[in-house]
Amino acid sequence: MKLPFNIDLNGRVAVVTGAGGVLCAELAESLAHCGASVALLDLNGPAAEAVAARLCAQGLKAIGIAANVLERESLEAAARRVEEELGPCDLLLNGAGGNHPKGTTTKEWLEPTDLADESLTTFFDLDPKGVEFVFNLNFLGTLLPTQVFAKQMLGRKGASIINISSMNAFCPLTKIPAYSGAKAAVSNFTQWLAVHFSKVGIRVNALAPGFFLTNQNHKLLIDETTGELTARAHKIIDHTPMGRFGESRELIGTLLWLASEDASSFVNGIVVPIDGGFSAYSGV
Repeated sequence: MKLPFNIDLNGRVAVVTGAGGVLCAELAESLAHCGASVALLDLNGPAAEAVAARLCAQGLKAIGIAANVLERESLEAAARRVEEELGPCDLLLNGAGGNHPKGTTTKEWLEPTDLADESLTTFFDLDPKGVEFVFNLNFLGTLLPTQVFAKQMLGRKGASIINISSMNAFCPLTKIPAYSGAKAAVSNFTQWLAVHFSKVGIRVNALAPGFFLTNQNHKLLIDETTGELTARAHKIIDHTPMGRFGESRELIGTLLWLASEDASSFVNGIVVPIDGGFSAYSGV
């Protein structure tokens, strides 16, 4: 892996949730290349273990752990294993999150005739359980790991929590009200927690990625039959001044900056957009 710059994380322990996915696996790898011992947590245990095995094969220190970010008991078991095998947590990257079809509308806007079309999911058809799932996964899935692992950080110099928000938090996207609202909650929680933890030496910040191709959104952005961009993907690209999707490696520089006490010791409570100019473009 080519890092944009190096920071010294030797002797530090990093915990990454959602580490079986494309983005967080690469972010976890970057931390390991800087010397951190990395615990990769994911609901999909084999996926986390596979990433850990790949890192260990490079001479890096990593363990994969099956953990559910919505179950305190599961997280506490993971925390015990982290402390026993690697040591207490110094850096927590809350990467677990995602959307659900039942929190998503079919169309971008409501038209009078839509209510008579049973094939459509309108705002009025959104399933409260689907919306609840999205809020729980993104917000509680950030809050609960923080409750569990931040206890290990107390009194440790340079402790840092980095959440994964989204550009949806700044400007909600069409069709996905649950996900947009949930990520807005993550951004707000990041600021709240930064203030709350400011007297105990734990900094809290967040990354807000724009559009990156992941396993979760691949079907929405790439036509499975042709391999070409979908209509929604074209709209995204047209509204991204840099004219492309982001690549996971392009999150690494901001992550390392926020993870480094030397580089960002007075940076606390911010949400950093990494979006190719998407949020700066009005569309005209």
